[in-house]
Amino acid sequence: MSIRPKSSGGSRFLYDSFDAAAARIEANERVAEERWSGLEYRLVQIEGTLERLEKRIWLGVYGVAAFLLAQGAEALLTAAMR
Repeated sequence: MSIRPKSSGGSRFLYDSFDAAAARIEANERVAEERWSGLEYRLVQIEGTLERLEKRIWLGVYGVAAFLLAQGAEALLTAAMR
């Protein structure tokens, strides 16, 4: 068996062994990173949606409170006029 000379041409892939386990681990790490970034993106979207929903709920609460106060003021004014 001959040993490869230092200055020989050609691809290093012809002589170096392929480490399949390391390549598989690197691929799994890249997939996990992409999944994590996707989860973070969706979490930001969900948080924004929840903030908008909370604003709408408070707007409804304030609307109902204003309506009830207006009804109460109207009842007081009607009672005072009699």
